[in-house]
Amino acid sequence: MVSRPAPASTSLPSESSPPTSEGALPESGRFWRELLEDVRDAVLVQDVGGALRWSNPAARELFGGGRPVLTAEGPDVGHVEHTGRRFPARIRTLPGGWHAWTVTSAVAADGPRVDGFLAASAPRLASARGRHGTAKVIAEVAAAELADCVFVLLPTTRGRWEWWSCDHRTTHGHGRIRRVPAQLAPVLAGTFASTDELEAKAVPEEEIATLPAVVAERLAVHSSVTVVSLGFDGGSGVTGAVVLGRRGAPAFGEDHPRAVTEFARAAGTALANAHRYARQEEATRGLETTLRPTPPPDVHGVKFDVWYEPSSGLLDVGGDFYDVLPREDGSAMFVLGDVCGKGAEAAALTGRVRQTLAALDLVEHDNTTLLSLLNSLLITGGSGRFATLVLGSVLAGEDGLGVTLASGGHPAPLVVRRRGGVDEITLPGTLVGISPQARFAETAIRLAEGDVCLLYTDGITEARHHERPSDLFGDERLRDLLSGCQGLSGREVVARIRSAVREWLGSGAHDDIAVLAIEASRPVQ
Repeated sequence: MVSRPAPASTSLPSESSPPTSEGALPESGRFWRELLEDVRDAVLVQDVGGALRWSNPAARELFGGGRPVLTAEGPDVGHVEHTGRRFPARIRTLPGGWHAWTVTSAVAADGPRVDGFLAASAPRLASARGRHGTAKVIAEVAAAELADCVFVLLPTTRGRWEWWSCDHRTTHGHGRIRRVPAQLAPVLAGTFASTDELEAKAVPEEEIATLPAVVAERLAVHSSVTVVSLGFDGGSGVTGAVVLGRRGAPAFGEDHPRAVTEFARAAGTALANAHRYARQEEATRGLETTLRPTPPPDVHGVKFDVWYEPSSGLLDVGGDFYDVLPREDGSAMFVLGDVCGKGAEAAALTGRVRQTLAALDLVEHDNTTLLSLLNSLLITGGSGRFATLVLGSVLAGEDGLGVTLASGGHPAPLVVRRRGGVDEITLPGTLVGISPQARFAETAIRLAEGDVCLLYTDGITEARHHERPSDLFGDERLRDLLSGCQGLSGREVVARIRSAVREWLGSGAHDDIAVLAIEASRPVQ
């Protein structure tokens, strides 16, 4: 039907509101008018005689003081015309034969406005994340502007299509269906296989009937069904296709095909980017799994506790590292270090250092020899980067925990004695990976039950204050903090350090941080 044009009015029929039970809503016109005032979509209310009786602020802003004409194209869809421009609308029947018209796009459906629609949809496509999120946005935007029912079909494994659907921007669906053979659905199959310029093609009714019921039943009620490819993703093949079901006239008139193909091209680009980012994220997760240190294993007579927090970046791995490697004789090798630089390149070198030390530890247990071999390998590798580290071994005995330590230019370990006091373990040694003539020395210490040996990187001492960037946490502040940790376990010592440094940093950025606490547990009986 075509409604009778009527002057816009700002009043709804007012009725006295009867008493309401719990959960019921008032029936007065004022109640519903107030409710619709803040609705972002333009809403027009038409009485039983077809006269326009009320419009919300969004509609008044869109149409000004003009006299919009409401034209139904079906029982629940139509368009609103104003100053020669058409806006697609959804129609909802209200009690008493009244109708609410909701404008589904503030972009007029005439030819010159196609570019506006494309410009408006670009940010939404660009901001979508992941394959699932991007496909869902494609369906939603297309359902708002191009069709009444949209299916996005993407090829997946085992001869199936994954689909995302949307009706009128509000009803979403997602699932998987079997692919229909090309002989039964030649238009769809041709769309997926086509390498030609994008073109929206009509899908015959008999082809729609061959699709699985979840798709076929929803498309069968539409007078026009078209499909358009989403284009190619480099060497990966077709990214997918969009199926558009429409009941009424095309929203963009004669320029509708251009709107469909240009949108499909933009949507295909967004989807290809999502695929590319997904592959990058998968590679990143693989690198993180390989490079990120694992929690220390259980070793008899010793408890290890760590705080490992890389600086923000693409990888959740940085230039700081630690490792604890048990040995068959009941001892264990441990290492904590810092590769110069940060980011992916530093993380890659930490991986090389850790893997090299793990391999060397199978054949060599002398700490200084391990450092010398690592130094030679880093120089031979030609990376131009160096590392500082503390390397050692632990072995529990009747009189406590025996610890040997060797350093390659790293901050001195600190020992928090259970009975009080903090000892600094002075270790001579040069940077690892700089000079073939580098020399290293080791020392041995004994930890009584409850003593804690602390290894840390300069991410602690060089942490910058959140309000005074030139003010560093520093060695003295760390020693003062540890002086108050008498009698605490290694886990509690690490927690104290973490709390103090995070408070010092505030919300500011920080360098890579690694802390390894070695606590002597009960002596061997």
